[in-house]
Amino acid sequence: MVMGNLACTSHGATMVIPAPAFDPAATLAAVAGERCTSLYGVPTMFIAELADPSFETVDLSSLRTGIMAGSPCPVEVMKQVMERMGMAEVSICYGMTETSPVSLQTRSDDTIEQRVSTVGRVGPHIEVKIVDPVTGLTVPRGEPGELCTRGYSVMLGYWEQAEKSAGAEPAERPYRLGPIDAARWMHTGDIGVMDSEGYVSVTGRIKDMVIRGGENIYPREIEEFLYTHPDILDAQVVGVPDAKYGEELMVWVRLRDGADALDADALREFCSGKLAHYKIPRYVHIVDEFPMTVTGKIRKVEMREVSVALLEEADRT
Repeated sequence: MVMGNLACTSHGATMVIPAPAFDPAATLAAVAGERCTSLYGVPTMFIAELADPSFETVDLSSLRTGIMAGSPCPVEVMKQVMERMGMAEVSICYGMTETSPVSLQTRSDDTIEQRVSTVGRVGPHIEVKIVDPVTGLTVPRGEPGELCTRGYSVMLGYWEQAEKSAGAEPAERPYRLGPIDAARWMHTGDIGVMDSEGYVSVTGRIKDMVIRGGENIYPREIEEFLYTHPDILDAQVVGVPDAKYGEELMVWVRLRDGADALDADALREFCSGKLAHYKIPRYVHIVDEFPMTVTGKIRKVEMREVSVALLEEADRT
């Protein structure tokens, strides 16, 4: 709505809307037919486009740039978008609906490494900081913490939800601050690390963190690694209850067309020696698609609920 439609409207650019809802084949056909130079989407959309049967037959030579945002992008996906789709100037954006919408963004003159492994630097007239999720104190560069942002883009509050807008006092927030604190900082709930040049890497979400046997695990690291498996199209990791360790890991996997079935033993063998033993998923669930919002974002809350139900059913049988 903002980075795409409003930018095109304000600059007199042509917008091409391929279908009433996302359709990878229709999107690729529209790019080729209309000679589009820019393509926008969330990572799951780009993954679907790269895997579409028509991909190798459409002419995407007009593509130059675009934006990938909405959820964390696997490094390998970003590389494929740049190499196979010709989007050499594609940009990663990071933000929230509550920050209208982007706080950080990579630039076309950033290095390849900066553009595939970070969400860039803060935008003009906006501030960002990384804080300890418990104390709220700013952490040194290079250390992980909750990413916060403030500036003209931060909303005044949730419409007619004063209690939600007010947040919580420090004594009442064991894991994170309220949505917006008194100093107008928006607390994102994402774990980030800022380097010496101001580039920020997002390593996970506080609410997605899995605590297994006292070890804090952020699923994104595991998801990034599993994407390198030749048969895996996409992977999403959630925590499920476990009597011994508190939580165990379950990975939902979408396989590439023609791939052999993948079971837990085969996955553990692939991960052995490459991931710490406590980060190797115990359970594997093969699916055709993930539960998603209308904008293509993964619904991990729903995935956890379904995962728990599947394990309970397995125990009964």
